[in-house]
Amino acid sequence: MLPLAVCSVVAIAVIIERFFFFRRLGAIPQAEAILDMIGDSRMDEAADMARKSSMPLIRVMSAGITNRYHSLKAMEAAGVNELAAMQRGLPVLDTIVTLSPLLGLLGTIIGMIDSFQIMALAGMGQPHAVTGGVAEALIATATGISVAVIALIPYNYFLARIEREIAMIEHYATRLEMALVLPDKE
Repeated sequence: MLPLAVCSVVAIAVIIERFFFFRRLGAIPQAEAILDMIGDSRMDEAADMARKSSMPLIRVMSAGITNRYHSLKAMEAAGVNELAAMQRGLPVLDTIVTLSPLLGLLGTIIGMIDSFQIMALAGMGQPHAVTGGVAEALIATATGISVAVIALIPYNYFLARIEREIAMIEHYATRLEMALVLPDKE
C-alpha cells in the first residue's frame, strides 16, 4: 500500500501542476494582434510583443519573427521545445496509470499468500481468519485500480489539450510565415 500511496501523491502533484500550466494557455488574441501588426508593417512592435510573452504559441511566433528569413525552421525548433514543455510530467502520469493496478495486484497476491499460510497453520477451523485476510488483500487491488483511474482521466485530457495546442501553433505559424513572405513580394 505504501508504493500506491506514493504513486497517488505523485499523480496528484503532476495533475495539479499540469492543470495550472494548461489553464494559463490561450494566446489567440495575442497571436491575432501580432499578425495584425505584421500586416500593418509594424514588425518591431510585433517582435517586442511576442518577445514578452510566456505562452507557447507566442514563443513559437517570436522565433519566426526574430529569424524572419528562416522563419519556418526557427518556428519548428521552437515548437519542439514548446512541445517538450507541454509534455513535462506526462510520462510519470502514464507510468502511474500502468503501474498502480500492477502494484495493487502484487499486494493482493502477497495478501492471499499470507491468508493461505494462516489456513495451513490454523486449518479450516478458523474461516474468519482466512476471509479477513482475503478481504484485506483485495483492498490493495481496489486501491491500485482507483489510483490508475484517477490519473488516467487527467492524463487523457492533457494529451487532448496538447493536440489542440499543437494544431493551434501550426495554424498560426503557417499564417505568420505567409504574412512574413507577403511583404517581400510587393
